[in-house]
Parts: sequence; C-alpha cells; structure tokens
Amino acid sequence: MNKLSTRQRTLAGEVSFSGYGVHSAQPVTLSMAPGAPDSGYMIRRDLGNGAFTRPVQVHHSRVTRTTLCTTLDLGNSYSVATVEHVVSALSGMGVDNVLITLDGPECPIMDGSAHPFASAILAVGLEVQPAQKKFLKIVRAVTVRNNDAFAALEPYNGRALDLEIDFDSKVIGRQRMIFDWTPRRYFEDVSQARTFGFVRDAKILRQAGYALGSSLDNSITLHEDRVLNPGGLRYEDEFVRHKLLDAIGDLSLGGLAIWGKFRSYKGGHALNAHVLASLFSSEANYEIVEAEDLPLEFESFEDQPDGLEVHHYLRSVR
Repeated sequence: MNKLSTRQRTLAGEVSFSGYGVHSAQPVTLSMAPGAPDSGYMIRRDLGNGAFTRPVQVHHSRVTRTTLCTTLDLGNSYSVATVEHVVSALSGMGVDNVLITLDGPECPIMDGSAHPFASAILAVGLEVQPAQKKFLKIVRAVTVRNNDAFAALEPYNGRALDLEIDFDSKVIGRQRMIFDWTPRRYFEDVSQARTFGFVRDAKILRQAGYALGSSLDNSITLHEDRVLNPGGLRYEDEFVRHKLLDAIGDLSLGGLAIWGKFRSYKGGHALNAHVLASLFSSEANYEIVEAEDLPLEFESFEDQPDGLEVHHYLRSVR
C-alpha cells in the first residue's frame, strides 16, 4: 500500500468555472481553491466589492431544500443551490479539503454532469497534506423510506454504492448500478453522466421557478420514447449513473468520506438528505476513523485514468 494513501488531499492550485444555473438561469462564476487540513469542503458567496459571506462547511445540517437539487443555507439570508455536482466531483476524485467561492445563488450547471469539475481537478492536480485522512465509518445500518422508495447506509469494508431506479419510460425503465469507488472509476464511469428531464414536465417546472436554464446543452431531454439530444446518450445506462453521481455528492455532506455501503431504490436528493440525518441521529450508528486503521486497497493516486496526459495529479508536501 502506498504510504501517501492515508494522507489528506487538497487541490494543488485554484480552478474556476463560468456558466449559469440550470434552475435560476443566472450567470455565475465558481472557483475552487486549496483548503487547509481538516477543513473539509467550505463554501462562501462573493458579494462583490471585496465582500464575502463567512465560509461555512458544506454539511447536511445546512440543507434547506431538496426539490430537484440540493440547496444549502449559508446564513444571513444567503443560500446556494445545485451544489451536488461540484461536491460529487470533489468527493469522487478524492479531494478532502477545498474552499468553494461563487458569485451567484446557484452553482453553474456546465454540461449537466460533474465531468468539467472532475477534469479540472485532474488537470490542476492534488497536493498531499500532512494530516491523516478520516472516514465516517458506518457501524449500524440506517434506512429511510418513502412508500416503496428507500435509501440505506450499511456497514461495509470499503466504499460502495448500489443504486436502482425505475421510471415509467421505455427509454429509462429499470436500471441498476453497483459501484466500488476509486478515483479512476469515478472519472471514467460516473463523472460524465448528465442530469435528465422530460418535455412533458418542462412547463410545470418553469412555472414553479425551476429549470429556467435547462437546455439540450446541459440536460438529457426525453420526449415520449425518444432522447432529443443530437449526440444521444454517453452511457447506455446514463440515467442511473447520474443518480449515482448525485448520491456521491449528497453523501459528501456528511463531512467526511463514508466507509460503508449506500443502497437506494427510487431515491433522490430528499432521501439522500434524510438518510444522513438518520445516521447522525445516534452516535451508535457511526464512528470517525483514520485511514491508517482501515484496509485501504483501492488504487493509488499516482495511477492516472487511461489516455490522459496529466503529469501533476499528485504532489507531495515538501
């Protein structure tokens, strides 16, 4: 096992993105900068003229809304929506500490996936920090339900997700994905999966103030039994892969990477938030452990996704 695998990581430099919110349609610029050891994912709003909101941790206790996205309360009447793709990329690529800054009320949707964020993380590289990496180890299973839908966190000797979706649509139908995490698998098998929606729902959503910035450039759009996007799907089962992408982002709001298994059927942002709340309802459900106490058998961070010419993904602290 690589000795560096037990250490925390942050970005080796700052990266920024410009776009607009998929729901608000408002232009926004977002940056991700290196974070201090043990700081986790911190987020703040740039209010202009050199003023910022106080950075707060991206945490499930700050979730205020889960309709179609995950929205966080930053305090003092400020919030930020659609954080799930950004933090999914951070968690999926193995980043422990980062400072996120954005100048609008919603993260940029980019192409509807986490791939632009994951690619930027890969390009700028990761810096290994002196602090030990910590995990949220699931000790006792917790399950939340909504009719036949459920989400569960269970003890497991690793990091795994098992998601199943079931839509009344011939294009989607019933899909399942079982995923054992490594940065490479996340980058190649999950990060490119885009959000999706139905034409039949568009008018209702827009009247309610949602999907105002949705387009074929940032969402898979379904009409009857057809995918309207000219390029079609990126994966045959892109729909369940995107749900898994969302779950990785939502679960990162636990504050630490989860050591255990997440299972879900017909899940979504609401159930993801509820299962974290259920986990933290009792200290008997979990414990915080350091990486050196776990059998870290996943790939080393020196291994790069195939075909990518990246030379500085991992940089050691001097």
